[in-house]
Amino acid sequence: KWKGEGTTQNLENIVIGRCYDYIRIVNPAVGEKNCSQIWEAFKNAFINKDPCSILPKDYELFINLSLHTIPPNKSLFWENNQLLVNSFADRGRRYMSLGDTLFGFVGDFLNWCGQADSPGLDYESCPTTMECENNAVESFWRMASITYAQHSSGVIHVLLNGSADGGAYPQPGFFADYEIPNLEKGKISQIVIWVVDDIEGPDIDSCGVHSVKTLQTRLKTLGYDVTCSDNNK
Repeated sequence: KWKGEGTTQNLENIVIGRCYDYIRIVNPAVGEKNCSQIWEAFKNAFINKDPCSILPKDYELFINLSLHTIPPNKSLFWENNQLLVNSFADRGRRYMSLGDTLFGFVGDFLNWCGQADSPGLDYESCPTTMECENNAVESFWRMASITYAQHSSGVIHVLLNGSADGGAYPQPGFFADYEIPNLEKGKISQIVIWVVDDIEGPDIDSCGVHSVKTLQTRLKTLGYDVTCSDNNK
């Protein structure tokens, strides 16, 4: 048995239902998508396989079927503040974070894995990233992060948590390892970093110091125009 929680119950219904919710209500502008096909491509990425040998590229067909334009200036990257990002982005009305794209929306907050030599899902347990990096969920979010970064343009926003243990800019982390390397420099005019502390939380990290300084230096070295502000009202 793995240490992680098992597959979310009713996974197929949730994924297909979220897909329809997205194209009908959340963001009809993306146009028609085949939600049954999207589910099949999602499932086939990890079904019948060793749950520790799923790679990001296994989700390529799923990504291709669910891909749509991310409007310029609307990308919102983040670390350690998912609920704030969700409310701030307002389901794509203000910003379009990864969870506000169709491919991110269908997977948000869910868990899943298959089993070697069995067409079924494992509802008992799934591997954690500590147990194996190439698990179904981790590889899904790597692929989604890479795709999101590649399709982001204009002014890029990054919302970081100044109260996070270990600093606002975690390394390793999705932003550090999968998103920054996949930004397409020619499409990006500016990167705006917002560092916000938890309400009543400690002020551990800020613009120009600690891990945020590391991030600012990295982005400037890559040739980006970078601005940073703390606890923006």
